Amino acid sequence: MKLIFGLGNPGEKYEQTRHNLGFMVLDKMVPDKWSKEDKFKAEVYKLDKGLTMVKPLTYMNNSGLAVSLLADYYKVQPEDIIVIHDDLDLRMGKIKVRMGGSGGGHHGVESIISALGTDKFVRVRLGIGNLQSHSGEHKRIHFNAEKFVMEVFLPNEKSTVKRMLKNAVLALELLLDKGLQEAQNQYN
Repeated sequence: MKLIFGLGNPGEKYEQTRHNLGFMVLDKMVPDKWSKEDKFKAEVYKLDKGLTMVKPLTYMNNSGLAVSLLADYYKVQPEDIIVIHDDLDLRMGKIKVRMGGSGGGHHGVESIISALGTDKFVRVRLGIGNLQSHSGEHKRIHFNAEKFVMEVFLPNEKSTVKRMLKNAVLALELLLDKGLQEAQNQYN
């Protein structure tokens, strides 16, 4: 069995924000028929192939609670957990797949590492970019990260986001069908 977690924040207020890309990917794969499971503090969709997709309802910074509840219940090892999340350190539209590593300042990922007691789970990282073009160069700009991730995408970003969501679904399918190495070769 594999558990696939899309990270985000519950509620209409957050639906189209940068921090909800994980939810958006899962909603693109399964647009409806999610089951609210209070005991897991999540919305869950079970697929026939031993896959369960999950949208934690714990808010981003406590995502680890829902992850650990489901992992414990189904006795799933961390290596069989996939987490899809936004990433400030990747340029807008970039996708990276990896196993393990630090949370990189992403509080949702840090919460999962803390709850599982390991960083050895797969991440599908979706770039929301914290870089701004200046004279043809990309330079890091100073801004409030917490505010930035809670903002909706700008109109000029929407086509990039749409393409990224489509590619994230393809990356996830490749990861499930062919494995981590193939997904990394294709998307990293």
